Amino acid sequence: MTSAASASSTERFNGTERYVATDELKLAVNAALQLQRPLLIKGEPGTGKTMLAEEVAAALGRPLLQWHIKSTTKAHQGLYEYDAVSRLRDSQLGDEKVRDIRNYIVQGVLWQAFESDTPVVVLIDEIDKADIEFPNDLLRELDRMEFHVYETRQTIKAKHRPLIIITSNNEKDLPDAFLRRCFFHYINFPDRATLQAIVDVHYPGIREDVLSAALDTFFSLRDAPGLKKKPSTSEFLDWLHLLLNDGVPAESVKRTNGELPVMAGALLKNEQDLTLLQRLAAMTRGAPRH
Repeated sequence: MTSAASASSTERFNGTERYVATDELKLAVNAALQLQRPLLIKGEPGTGKTMLAEEVAAALGRPLLQWHIKSTTKAHQGLYEYDAVSRLRDSQLGDEKVRDIRNYIVQGVLWQAFESDTPVVVLIDEIDKADIEFPNDLLRELDRMEFHVYETRQTIKAKHRPLIIITSNNEKDLPDAFLRRCFFHYINFPDRATLQAIVDVHYPGIREDVLSAALDTFFSLRDAPGLKKKPSTSEFLDWLHLLLNDGVPAESVKRTNGELPVMAGALLKNEQDLTLLQRLAAMTRGAPRH
C-alpha cells in the first residue's frame, strides 16, 4: 500500500467549528478519502461548496490548492502551460535563458499537487462553467495520477494522491464517464434548524427574536412562487450582518402583508424578483378581509 493510500485510510473529516456539515456530507468526504476518488459536490449557489474544500483542508491539516474555472479555462491549464510568446520575445532580445525550455513551462494546480511532498486538497471550483469536454480531458490524469510534458519529455507522477473536491452549480450536465469516477454528493438547502446552527457559528449570542423574525422572512421569500433566483445561505448571512450592524429590531425585520424586507438588496438580486414581490404584496393588501 502506498503512503498516499495509507494516509487516506486513516484520515477522517468530522466537520469544523466554522463549518456546519451534515452527517451525510461528512460521510461523502470520508468516502472520497477511502475510495481515493474525486468528490463531486453540487448544490445551489451560496450553500458552502467552496468553503467545504477550505474547511476539509484545514481539518485534515493539508495545504489547499484552488483552481477556479472560467468559461475559457482549458483542462491542460491545470497541468501546465508553455509560454511560447515569452520565449520568442526573449530570443529576440538575446536572453540566454531561452536555451532551457523549462524556463517557459508554467506549472498548473495539478502539477503542484502531484509534486507536493505532502498530500494536499485540490479544489476544482465550478467545473460546469467550462466547455463540455473539459471534464473528459482530465479523466486520464485523474485516473492515473500522472501526465506527460511534451516540451520537456518528462512524466510527472503524483507523490501522494490528492483529495480532489470538484464543485458544480448544475448549470450543465457533466459527462457520464466523468461522473463514474467521482463520489457524488448534493448539498440540500439547509432547513431552518441547520440554518440556525450556521448562524450560531457566525453570530453567537444573537437575539432570539431577531433571528426568529429573520428566519421567518427569509424562508417566506424562498417560498414565494415564481422567483427567478431564490436567496442563498451566504446572502442570508450578509443580510443578517446588516440587520445586526444597524440594530434593526425584530418588529422591523418581520415581513408583513408580503412587503419587501428591510435592505432587500442583500437578498434579492434582480429587478424581476423585486417587481414580482411588489405585485404580490399589492395583491395581498388589496385582498378583501373576511
